[in-house]
Amino acid sequence: MNGKLVAVLALLLISAAMSQGKALARMGTELRCQCIATHSKFIPPKSIQDVKLTQSGPHCKNVEVIATLKDGREVCLDPTAPWVQVIIKAILAK
Repeated sequence: MNGKLVAVLALLLISAAMSQGKALARMGTELRCQCIATHSKFIPPKSIQDVKLTQSGPHCKNVEVIATLKDGREVCLDPTAPWVQVIIKAILAK
Protein backbone atom coordinates (compact mmCIF):
# COMPACT_ATOMS: atom_id res chain seq x y z
CA MET A 1 0.00 0.00 0.00
CA ASN A 2 2.82 2.39 0.87
CA GLY A 3 4.48 1.82 -2.54
CA LYS A 4 1.20 2.55 -4.37
CA LEU A 5 0.76 5.80 -2.47
CA VAL A 6 4.30 6.91 -3.36
CA ALA A 7 3.69 6.03 -7.03
CA VAL A 8 0.42 8.01 -7.14
CA LEU A 9 2.02 11.03 -5.48
CA ALA A 10 4.95 10.87 -7.92
CA LEU A 11 2.54 10.81 -10.89
CA LEU A 12 0.64 13.81 -9.50
CA LEU A 13 3.84 15.79 -9.03
CA ILE A 14 5.07 14.97 -12.53
CA SER A 15 1.69 15.89 -13.99
CA ALA A 16 1.65 19.22 -12.14
CA ALA A 17 5.19 20.04 -13.27
CA MET A 18 4.39 19.26 -16.91
CA SER A 19 1.19 21.30 -16.95
CA GLN A 20 3.00 24.26 -15.38
CA GLY A 21 5.64 24.16 -18.11
CA LYS A 22 2.98 24.13 -20.82
CA ALA A 23 1.26 27.14 -19.27
CA LEU A 24 4.51 29.11 -19.41
CA ALA A 25 5.01 28.24 -23.07
CA ARG A 26 1.42 29.22 -23.91
CA MET A 27 1.83 32.58 -22.19
CA GLY A 28 4.73 33.35 -24.49
CA THR A 29 7.20 33.59 -21.64
CA GLU A 30 10.46 32.46 -23.15
CA LEU A 31 13.25 31.67 -20.76
CA ARG A 32 15.77 30.56 -23.37
CA CYS A 33 17.25 31.53 -26.75
CA GLN A 34 14.84 31.51 -29.69
CA CYS A 35 17.45 30.87 -32.38
CA ILE A 36 19.16 27.51 -32.59
CA ALA A 37 20.94 28.38 -35.83
CA THR A 38 21.24 31.56 -37.88
CA HIS A 39 20.92 32.37 -41.57
CA SER A 40 23.62 34.62 -43.02
CA LYS A 41 22.83 34.58 -46.75
CA PHE A 42 21.23 37.74 -48.11
CA ILE A 43 17.43 37.90 -48.11
CA PRO A 44 15.88 40.60 -50.32
CA PRO A 45 14.22 43.27 -48.14
CA LYS A 46 11.01 43.00 -50.19
CA SER A 47 10.68 39.40 -48.91
CA ILE A 48 10.81 40.53 -45.26
CA GLN A 49 7.57 41.50 -43.56
CA ASP A 50 8.86 42.21 -40.04
CA VAL A 51 12.07 42.06 -38.01
CA LYS A 52 12.32 41.50 -34.26
CA LEU A 53 15.51 42.39 -32.44
CA THR A 54 16.09 40.80 -29.02
CA GLN A 55 19.00 42.05 -26.93
CA SER A 56 21.10 39.63 -24.92
CA GLY A 57 20.06 39.12 -21.33
CA PRO A 58 19.46 36.52 -18.63
CA HIS A 59 17.28 34.49 -21.02
CA CYS A 60 19.95 34.29 -23.74
CA LYS A 61 23.54 35.49 -24.07
CA ASN A 62 23.15 36.18 -27.81
CA VAL A 63 21.62 39.13 -29.64
CA GLU A 64 18.87 37.61 -31.77
CA VAL A 65 17.46 38.98 -35.02
CA ILE A 66 14.31 37.17 -36.15
CA ALA A 67 12.84 38.07 -39.53
CA THR A 68 9.27 37.19 -40.45
CA LEU A 69 9.07 36.63 -44.18
CA LYS A 70 6.03 37.52 -46.28
CA ASP A 71 5.25 33.81 -46.68
CA GLY A 72 4.94 33.52 -42.87
CA ARG A 73 8.20 31.75 -42.13
CA GLU A 74 10.44 33.01 -39.33
CA VAL A 75 14.18 33.05 -39.96
CA CYS A 76 16.93 33.76 -37.44
CA LEU A 77 19.46 36.08 -39.02
CA ASP A 78 23.16 36.24 -38.19
CA PRO A 79 23.61 39.57 -36.39
CA THR A 80 27.27 39.75 -37.51
CA ALA A 81 26.43 39.57 -41.24
CA PRO A 82 27.01 43.00 -42.85
CA TRP A 83 23.59 43.14 -44.56
CA VAL A 84 21.86 42.24 -41.27
CA GLN A 85 23.75 45.03 -39.49
CA VAL A 86 22.39 47.51 -42.06
CA ILE A 87 18.85 46.32 -41.27
CA ILE A 88 19.50 46.61 -37.51
CA LYS A 89 20.82 50.18 -37.92
CA ALA A 90 17.71 51.10 -39.93
CA ILE A 91 15.44 49.65 -37.22
CA LEU A 92 17.29 51.45 -34.43
CA ALA A 93 17.15 54.74 -36.38
CA LYS A 94 13.34 54.63 -36.44
